[in-house]
Amino acid sequence: MNAHDPTPARMVRQARRVGGTVPGPRTLWRRMARAIGDALPKGLYARSLIIIIAPVVLLQSVIAYTFMERHWQLVTKRLSSAVTADIAALIDIYESYPQDKDTETLARIAGERLNLDLDILKGAKLPAPGPRPFFSILDEALSDEIKRQIRRPFWIDTVGRSSLIEIRVAIPDGVMRITARRSQAYASNSHIFLVWMIGSSMVLLGVAILFLRNQIKPILRLAAVAEGFGKGREIEFRPRGAREVRQAGQAFIEMKGRIERAMEQRTMMLNGVSHDLRTILTRFRLSLALVEQTPEVDDLSRDVDEMSRMLEAYLAFARGDSAEPAAPTDMRALLEDLRTDVERLGAHVATVDLDGSPVATVRPDAFRRCLFNLAANAARYGETVAISGHEESGSFLVSIDDDGPGIPVESREEVFKPFMRLDDARQDAGGSGLGLAIARDIARAHGGDVSLENSPLGGLRATVRIPA
Repeated sequence: MNAHDPTPARMVRQARRVGGTVPGPRTLWRRMARAIGDALPKGLYARSLIIIIAPVVLLQSVIAYTFMERHWQLVTKRLSSAVTADIAALIDIYESYPQDKDTETLARIAGERLNLDLDILKGAKLPAPGPRPFFSILDEALSDEIKRQIRRPFWIDTVGRSSLIEIRVAIPDGVMRITARRSQAYASNSHIFLVWMIGSSMVLLGVAILFLRNQIKPILRLAAVAEGFGKGREIEFRPRGAREVRQAGQAFIEMKGRIERAMEQRTMMLNGVSHDLRTILTRFRLSLALVEQTPEVDDLSRDVDEMSRMLEAYLAFARGDSAEPAAPTDMRALLEDLRTDVERLGAHVATVDLDGSPVATVRPDAFRRCLFNLAANAARYGETVAISGHEESGSFLVSIDDDGPGIPVESREEVFKPFMRLDDARQDAGGSGLGLAIARDIARAHGGDVSLENSPLGGLRATVRIPA
């Protein structure tokens, strides 16, 4: 028995062996159902095939078993019984009427009336019994009938010649040999029913599989479109398939439209707010430029500049750059531009490596902003920065390493929260507490994420993972 056998008896033995309580029937049933569920395929197409194929196979198995038991064996048994009765009659005639010494009359009657070839082998003995066929209904049925009706030593050969069967029965002065056609004792055409049954089932299953595949395609298409929409990609979609699938597709289109309208309204509102706030900040700058430049005015100018930077960061975070369409982007050129931006911030870029395909489908400006926020954070707290990109398991990864102080493991998720600032850790270069939050928001809008871990340079590694 397999060590992982989930049968109830094994569960009970294991529970008794460890001295625990024996699980109840409901618990055993749940465990068995869970084990069966884990073994079954997870895809809708595979499960639908099982739903179609399993009942057909079960039904065909029951029909085949019933046919074999009730029809094939019964007909074969009755045919064998009739042939055996004819042989018994020939033996009785041979022994009751000895005047036909050359058995010509008996052989003629057997051939003309019973379709049997008869020979009397004077002084012969029965051959040694041969191996019985592994599976032969005829051999078993004929042997049983000869034992029951004739009750004499016999020898039969049901497999030597495919169209004939040979029966030898011991008589007082030798052996009576009878040769009959196989069809006289065996329902030889019964297997045609099984062939037709299996063949028609295969044709029906083939048609069902083709129709099922066509019904699954719209569902897979809907899933692909929904995933593409989540990654910011615009994919043309028209509902197809069954009525329920079309309803789900139409519901997705309506939901997509509502989301796009809400995002458009939010963007328009933010643009209006930003315009009004920028107008006020511009007035502040003009007013400060017209007054006498004193240390107090310089402080106010710095405050206005900081307010402007914070305003841009807040608006970028709230807007999320969602209106930009996704397009194939040369990642090598993007990383080289990122190197230039980091060097302008005063950090030394040690390496820029890219393995695999240099093209990925992203929102170029948004993804550049995501990488710049992470690189600016690395340049602010480290002196050396390393940038690398590669493909892995259907995803494109960009890693930004630095040799700064890093972030404690327990605080690495906290720094992604908007406006979160850590006393001893880092934040974005703008100082608004939104740089990492914006980076993760952009990555997740692409269907990916941003993670933080220890860097080989001794500081922090920020890794952006997006679908390739």
